Amino acid sequence: MIAWLKSSPTTYVLQFKNGRIKREGAGLSFFYWASTTTLVQVPLSSTDVPFAFSEVTGDFQAVTVQGQLTYRVLEPRKLAALLDFSVDRLGRALSDDPDKLPERLVNQAQILTRAATQAMTLKEALVSAPAIEARVLEGLRGSEAAALLGVQVMALNLLSMKPAPEMARALEAEAREALQRKSDEAIYDRRKAAVDQERRIKESELETEIRIRQTKMSADIALEEQRARLIDQTVENEKKASDSKAYALESSLKPVRSLDWKMLSALSAGGLDPKASLALAFREMAENAHKIGELNMSPDLLKSLLDAPAAPKNGATGHLAPVKR
Repeated sequence: MIAWLKSSPTTYVLQFKNGRIKREGAGLSFFYWASTTTLVQVPLSSTDVPFAFSEVTGDFQAVTVQGQLTYRVLEPRKLAALLDFSVDRLGRALSDDPDKLPERLVNQAQILTRAATQAMTLKEALVSAPAIEARVLEGLRGSEAAALLGVQVMALNLLSMKPAPEMARALEAEAREALQRKSDEAIYDRRKAAVDQERRIKESELETEIRIRQTKMSADIALEEQRARLIDQTVENEKKASDSKAYALESSLKPVRSLDWKMLSALSAGGLDPKASLALAFREMAENAHKIGELNMSPDLLKSLLDAPAAPKNGATGHLAPVKR
């Protein structure tokens, strides 16, 4: 039976006849005798393989890794020699070997991921996805298994790394408490800054008030000093005025200081008035009465004194009392 094969440019075809390769290449189209021909078709296009597996970190915590692996076949003859990619005349695979290639690559990726996660704690693994991804990709590209299969790992993306639900809740609680502490610290810092600012304001106000009081005190001291100098000057002036008055009085009293009091009394009573002189005579006689044995006064003398009494100076009134014998 003659059959017709037309392949796409991304499919590598190998035609075996009697155990030998009759033709091979990408995108071939040809007639063949179906009863004596074996066709092998290896896809050359890039293939995306999703994966998900669970691993354990260095602190014995489970973590679920999800991602995607991208590869393509570089050496289809080498791959066809290890896995069965033969198809029937309708292009259907005759074995399940084509599905084993992605599994082998995922298994290799899991081994490399396990080595990376076991060297980290859970917290480190959860935040180190890019580092793990780069490490696993480098390992796949340099692995012997990929080289033997003739494939190239083009990319590896770790889409998520999740811990167990109870551990996730614990980490969330811990992170929430840490954020709450940071929030409390921020509030405390704001309050502390406000208190410090208030303290600085009060200190500034106090310093200003102290300077004002010092200025006022200095002014008061200067004023009191001026007052003291004024008082001293006033006392000095009054003392000089008193000394001047005392000197004037001393000078005016100096001429009469040597006079007898009787003379002074006579002068103060009106000079050499006969009646005043007579009164002084009577006063002197009274003071020396113990020396007088007998005193005789004529009636005419007394009558003259009583009939015309002398008027005292400065408006004063008085009279000489009659002397009884």
